[in-house]
Amino acid sequence: MERLEQMSPAYLEGIQRILTVSADTELISAPAYYHAAQDAPSLNAYISAMGIMQDELAHAHIAYRLLEDLGVDKEQLIYRRKPEAFKYPYAFDVPLASWVELVVANAFYDRAGYVLLGDVFKHTTFGPWKRALVKVDREENFHLRHGETWMRKIIAEPGGRERLQRAVDWMFPLTVEWFGLPDDLKKHTEQLGYGFKGSSNDSLRQIWMNTAVPLCEELGLSVRAHYDARQGKYVLDFPFPCEFEAEEKRWRFEQGPISWEAVLKRWKARGPKNSEFVSEVQRGYRALNTEAAT
Repeated sequence: MERLEQMSPAYLEGIQRILTVSADTELISAPAYYHAAQDAPSLNAYISAMGIMQDELAHAHIAYRLLEDLGVDKEQLIYRRKPEAFKYPYAFDVPLASWVELVVANAFYDRAGYVLLGDVFKHTTFGPWKRALVKVDREENFHLRHGETWMRKIIAEPGGRERLQRAVDWMFPLTVEWFGLPDDLKKHTEQLGYGFKGSSNDSLRQIWMNTAVPLCEELGLSVRAHYDARQGKYVLDFPFPCEFEAEEKRWRFEQGPISWEAVLKRWKARGPKNSEFVSEVQRGYRALNTEAAT
């Protein structure tokens, strides 16, 4: 598909939905990473984080620009939506409070983005997005490698392993959750049916674990997952899904599994930084309009 007039209403609705999630995710990663980057251990490290943020904003612009070509009001979408109406993974609503958490986010969250968009790049039937993702795919790969490199540096520092382990403990399950509902509960089947992507949620979750788990094992970090040779896949060693205390950054594994309805309720309510991060994105637009009106 190349043009709006080629699309059925169902195709158009579906491609707008997946592009909005992609655009919102890239956009909100910027304020999330910015705050953690203030803890950068050196000027060079800070500059590398700013470079990643610049990439993410460019990726967001690509997706919003494609949405504009599909009849969506880009200005309204970015600057006039309420914070709770944004559609990005819940993980970005939980603040990254340190450089350690930022680099683990690069290694985990950007890896998730690389898996998801890499799958779209290979399989999407929407031509403009496929061409745009050539650039995005390469840059997301750089982001996750940045996270890996810094994790290896930190692990060698006194107390580094403990700091990384604390971040991994809450961020690994949150990234597992990133890929959404399990296949048997997935609602928007047009993503596969119309070829917006080529792999299901559970398949993408496995692809992510196939590199994320070995990375942690290489570094001597424990994760609640292992490879089951009999099943030929990674198996989670914690109740999934389960309760997450965002303010404490703590999973209540001891309470056992919860329903996906409860998870959806948490996602829709958004997390502790949703309003703040969206406000930071929209602040300049509001100030400019206020000044113009006076």
